[in-house]
Amino acid sequence: MHAITRQALSRRTLLRGAGAALGLPLLDAMTPAFGAPAAAQKSSPTRMAFIYVPNGIIMEDFTPKTVGADFPLTRILKPLAAFRSDFSVLSGLNDQNGNALGDGPGDHARAGASYLTGVHCRKTAGADIRGGISADQIAAQSLGSGSRLASLELGCEDSRTVGNCDSGYSCAYTNSISWKSPTTPMPPELNPRMVFERLFGDIDTDLDAATRRRRARYRKSLLDSVQEDTRQLVKTLGAADRRKVDEYLTAVREIEQRIVRAESDNRDLNPPIGKPAGIPIVFQEYLKLMYDLNVIAFQADITRVSTLMVGREGSMRVYPEIGIPDPHHPLTHHRNNGEWIEKVARINTLHVEMLAYFLGRLKSTTDGSGTLLDSTMIAYGSGLGDGNRHTHEDLPVLLAGRGGGAFRGGRHIRFPEGTPITNLYMTMLDRMGVRPDTLGDSTGKLEQLSGL
Repeated sequence: MHAITRQALSRRTLLRGAGAALGLPLLDAMTPAFGAPAAAQKSSPTRMAFIYVPNGIIMEDFTPKTVGADFPLTRILKPLAAFRSDFSVLSGLNDQNGNALGDGPGDHARAGASYLTGVHCRKTAGADIRGGISADQIAAQSLGSGSRLASLELGCEDSRTVGNCDSGYSCAYTNSISWKSPTTPMPPELNPRMVFERLFGDIDTDLDAATRRRRARYRKSLLDSVQEDTRQLVKTLGAADRRKVDEYLTAVREIEQRIVRAESDNRDLNPPIGKPAGIPIVFQEYLKLMYDLNVIAFQADITRVSTLMVGREGSMRVYPEIGIPDPHHPLTHHRNNGEWIEKVARINTLHVEMLAYFLGRLKSTTDGSGTLLDSTMIAYGSGLGDGNRHTHEDLPVLLAGRGGGAFRGGRHIRFPEGTPITNLYMTMLDRMGVRPDTLGDSTGKLEQLSGL
């Protein structure tokens, strides 16, 4: 048991058990530990999330027809109707370094590699990869000491970091948007079980493969292992905090049970797809699980920075759940075929439906005197605009959440032609208290966002 007393709790209080270390959400009992005036005692840290969707979007069905407030929701944005005031559409932002710039084919690789870095990556399929440091990792390197994990990288499609994945470009470029250094990509974790263990495995214990297998064999819940610490903690808390802890632990157990069900699901798949153990068969269930793990990581302040790749660039995922057995990437090269355009638009809409789920989970989770959505800013989009023509201009971009009071949503803003998307990231970093001189091809911050 650590720091659990009848006095103020530390924000870093952990419930410990065999091979487990469970962080807690922000409780009233923790606020005196901030040593701040009463008005600021329930303040929450600002979080930052980047969500990437591959292969571009059908822009005609994404971009609102008018700018300003009260813009009509387009077909792809309609799933976000309940969150009108919680997000804005940002048009006119470019990723110039996703273009060929003399390097020939390879737009998918360049789109992924330059999306958060603003750097034109070296064309190579060998080990001499080179890109830039990504916005999330600039934040992680500056703020990482404030949480157990400096950052969290998630993904929902099998990937590799070696070999040639796009016209002479390394797979590292198509499969990673997070870069710790110009030569070090941060591959996303794809398996929910591994994410769960990373979030809640005891940092003082080497939770090796044998331990994981043993725990799985006996189906021992993480919450069971921290039961004694939980009982001791609850005795010291007021009614409101006991309710918060109960809701939080219920959410953790529900996630754990969903992972166990996925690990034991051996249904035959039609069409057959490769499914590593622990990954849900149905895509929506898979993505919801990853979103829920992200929510828990923010809620317990395990990390304040995350990236999630819904799919890798050039994704060949099929979507039989919505009647689309065709691979995603070939469909985006529709050559104005109406049937193919319709299928891509349905895939784009499904991705936004899942974003709505994530925003709903953040908005329904109490955090200090507000919600997680109040303290989080989420950039959602793709490194390609028109997937048919491989354009890197006028990208599809949503900015959701309030970023600790920095933004309010409900607008469609069109920025001047040629505005780098990295200017958005500079603005977000500034809100995190991180102020690099530059980021890739950035030219400054988006001053227009101060009015959101």
